[in-house]
Amino acid sequence: MKLPKILNRLLIAVSISIIALIGYYGWELYAAYHYTVDSVIPLENKTSYPLTTSSLSVSQHDALLKIEDPDFYHHTGIDLSTPGAGITTITQGLVKKIYFDRFTPGIGKIKQTLIARFVLDPLMPKEMQLRRFINTVYLGPNARGFEQAANYYFNRPFEEISEDQYLALLAMIIAPETFNIEKHPERNQTRVARIKQVISGDYQPKGLFDLYYGRLDDKTQQNLPKLSYFESYYR
Repeated sequence: MKLPKILNRLLIAVSISIIALIGYYGWELYAAYHYTVDSVIPLENKTSYPLTTSSLSVSQHDALLKIEDPDFYHHTGIDLSTPGAGITTITQGLVKKIYFDRFTPGIGKIKQTLIARFVLDPLMPKEMQLRRFINTVYLGPNARGFEQAANYYFNRPFEEISEDQYLALLAMIIAPETFNIEKHPERNQTRVARIKQVISGDYQPKGLFDLYYGRLDDKTQQNLPKLSYFESYYR
C-alpha cells in the first residue's frame, strides 16, 4: 500500500475518533445540564444542611479557600494556574460526587472538568457550591462535612471547636486517611503547622502542585492522591 493511501486512511481514522469524542462529551454535557436543572439544583434548594456558609467565621472561610481553592470566587469551575491549587477545584470535587457513580482517572477527569466548566459552575451559585462542600466533604469513614466531623473527632458542635481544631479538620481534606487526626496525629499537626504558614503568608506555594508545603517522608507519601506530591518542589 502506498504511503499516501496509508496517511489518508490514518487521517480518516483520526477524524472519526475526534468526531466520536466530541459527540460523546457533547452528549454527556447535555445530559448533565438537564440533570442539574431538573434534579440537582431543586434538591439543593430543598436540602436542610446543619451549616451554612455564614457558619464559618471570616478566618475559617478564608483558610478553607486559601488551602482548598485559592481562586474559587474568580475561576469558572477549573483552575490550572494558581500556585497551590492542584488540579481539582471545589467545583470539580462536587462534580465527582454528583455526576459519577464510580470515578476513574483519564476519561473521567476530562468529563469532570468539562461538567465543572460548562454545567455546574454556570448553574450552581458559588455560595451554594460552598455550602454543599462544607456539609458533605469526606473527612473519614465516620464524618461527612464539618459539623459531623466536629462531633465525631472533638465531641462538640462545629460552632464550639477551636481554630486549631478547625485547621486539623481542614488538614485532612486532601487525604483523610494519611492525615487522620486519630490515626496519625503527628502528621496532622505537621500539616496544620504548614497550613498556618500558608495562611499567614510566610510560605508561598511554589507551583500548581505544591499542596503539602514541604517535603513528606516516604510513609506519608503512601496513599496520597495521584499527581498531588512532587519532591522536585522541595529540592
